[in-house]
Amino acid sequence: MNPESSSAFLFDLDGVLIDSEREYTRIWRAIAEKFTPAKDEKDFALAIKGQTLSLILDTYFPGDELQQKVTAMLDELEQEMRYELLPGADRLLTELEKREIPRVLVTSSNDKKMAHLREELPGFEKRFNHIVTADMITHSKPDPEGYLLGASLVGVAPEKCYVVEDSVQGATAGHNARATVIAVDTTVGRDKLKGIADIVISTLDEIDLDRLSEIHNQ
Repeated sequence: MNPESSSAFLFDLDGVLIDSEREYTRIWRAIAEKFTPAKDEKDFALAIKGQTLSLILDTYFPGDELQQKVTAMLDELEQEMRYELLPGADRLLTELEKREIPRVLVTSSNDKKMAHLREELPGFEKRFNHIVTADMITHSKPDPEGYLLGASLVGVAPEKCYVVEDSVQGATAGHNARATVIAVDTTVGRDKLKGIADIVISTLDEIDLDRLSEIHNQ
């Protein structure tokens, strides 16, 4: 497979392209401390990574009143977040743009979060051919719906796509979509991603498009 002519890159957002995972871990731990989740998780903040807000609320915070309180706290804390690109993100996106390789952002974030992202990183969304948000899908990761939609939007077969993820749920979604999964190990660690991801890296700087083409042509 030649990445320059027949593939697409489908990117998760948090922990892959922008440096937000540490902040979200802090935020969700604070929410869990204030509003005890219905399910007992050893590390709640890690357990929910990659899931949509609606799934998190329905699974861990049942009831309209509780969900409204959790959402209000999350909205308040999210508005204080500052987003910066992670190492290698700008280089990789620039190289993909130059080679005219389709790029799709597939994120569990909702439209309100994306509006804040636009304020923090003007022009960032324009670097993608399409964006799939939580408001556009029915099933959260590890369901492959988001990645299958992303692939269809650029007209590339899922098995010819590269999914770039950092969570177990996200990597599993990419695997379930039959894509080649490249996982960044900074969020959950390399051991948890082995066996799910096809390639595990530490930063996006390790992605070599020419090398990917060689591997798929072997």
